[in-house]
Amino acid sequence: MDLLSLLLVACALSMDAFAVSLCKGFSTSRLNLQHYLKVGIYFGAFQALMPLLGFYIGQSFSSFVDKIDHYIAFILLSLIGLKMIKESRQKKDECDDSCADFSHKTMSFLALATSIDALAIGVSIAFLDENIFFDASLIGLVTFVFCVFGLKIGNKFGYHLREKAEFIGGLVLILIGFKILIEHLFF
Repeated sequence: MDLLSLLLVACALSMDAFAVSLCKGFSTSRLNLQHYLKVGIYFGAFQALMPLLGFYIGQSFSSFVDKIDHYIAFILLSLIGLKMIKESRQKKDECDDSCADFSHKTMSFLALATSIDALAIGVSIAFLDENIFFDASLIGLVTFVFCVFGLKIGNKFGYHLREKAEFIGGLVLILIGFKILIEHLFF
């Protein structure tokens, strides 16, 4: 995967965490440095660790699926993308109580919940002969940055940006899935 594709994957993966950060910003009247660091570190760390876990899971059975690895990557990326688009279209109520809660328990739960897609991406990366440590680090860094900005933007502009972020992230993942499939089939 080239650097541009990896950056697009990182941006797309960060959209769920970005959406939660928007919600947290919207629900919190006064933000301080601790809020920004907590959101960035929790979401960034989980988004970086989950692809590593997925990569090692994928590596454990990669010898069995070498001939169909590009189909697996395409299917996983497309399914995750479609899920994100579907979630962006569902009517969402106002932010729940967890949006204003920055406790360790809540942050861990939200970071885990928003990083499940990154686990599947890690499985896909296992079939692409990539440097997983670079990829995971970039995904974590991009997520950190998006979440810090999401917290600030949510605090300034509000909750309605959430659906657009999830939709765009899903669309990007589907397009990258098609790119991987086309590259392996025709080039």
